[in-house]
Amino acid sequence: MELTTQVVRQLTPAGNPNVLVGTNQFDDAGVYRISDSQAIVQTVDFFPPLVDDPFVFGQIAAANSLSDIYAMGGTPITALNIVGYPDKDLPADILTAILEGGSERARKAGVAILGGHSVRDSEIKYGMAVTGTIDPNHVITNAGAKPGDKLILTKPIGSGVLTSAAKSGKMPEVELQQAIDVMIELNHAAAAVMLNVDTHAATDITGFGLLGHAYEMASASDVTLNLDASTVPLLDRTLEFAAQGIVTRAHKATLAHLGDQITINNVDEHLVNVLADAQTSGGLLIAVAEADADKLITALQKANTACAAIIGQVAARGASAIVLQG
Repeated sequence: MELTTQVVRQLTPAGNPNVLVGTNQFDDAGVYRISDSQAIVQTVDFFPPLVDDPFVFGQIAAANSLSDIYAMGGTPITALNIVGYPDKDLPADILTAILEGGSERARKAGVAILGGHSVRDSEIKYGMAVTGTIDPNHVITNAGAKPGDKLILTKPIGSGVLTSAAKSGKMPEVELQQAIDVMIELNHAAAAVMLNVDTHAATDITGFGLLGHAYEMASASDVTLNLDASTVPLLDRTLEFAAQGIVTRAHKATLAHLGDQITINNVDEHLVNVLADAQTSGGLLIAVAEADADKLITALQKANTACAAIIGQVAARGASAIVLQG
């Protein structure tokens, strides 16, 4: 996280007035205006397998790639497959299953896969470059959170811990189904609902964990996010495995990056690690006007999102960007 931030900050900005959201904002996706009433929103993501089933891995990777478009309030329309594959070591039918999984999620989202690119690699990697459409006057970024807003999360946390537990043999993969169901769920329904209320900011929870992405929102919005750790929904057995030290390496990098920009009060260290841990195809973190918070919760519940929980509130910027309370 810190290395990426340092590198991107050294790049020359696009300098194009039609770039509405670019690399300088560290948002979920880029937005480029093509007319007064339409813009395109673009993102790309790929990673190695988290589960043994190649079809399920394809579903997870595709849902994760599509998520950034939804987080901006956009509609994904096309995608390109990105593949790294050890074709000399593995049969082609594994890759076929991965791409079928990705195709299934794309069809579910109404997205047309137009092609892609593959390279020979020492390990499997898969993801998508996704293009969507968005109204340039109604782009939801991570920079609009306002003091008084409620913070709502639409998927439980814990995918990093549980997939790590399964990979290490601590948990049978058959018990991973709850996490799999959450990871393959598209953020389409949550995004559609948030467009109908006074949403000020949003981001999806992925590689930087809940705390890392919350920090990006706080920093971009110049506010402090007060998070109530006890209200954050967790996948079953997440804390059990975290207490055994089963978390991804990403949690250390995220906490190191936050440094003195996070204040932690009376929160168990294992829960802190979970909230900093990398997630895959996580939910949306939405900053919504307090008057609309209950309306959004009710709508999310009717849309059957994985969860709909108020986990904190936005405050005027204080000494820390994040205050995590037990």
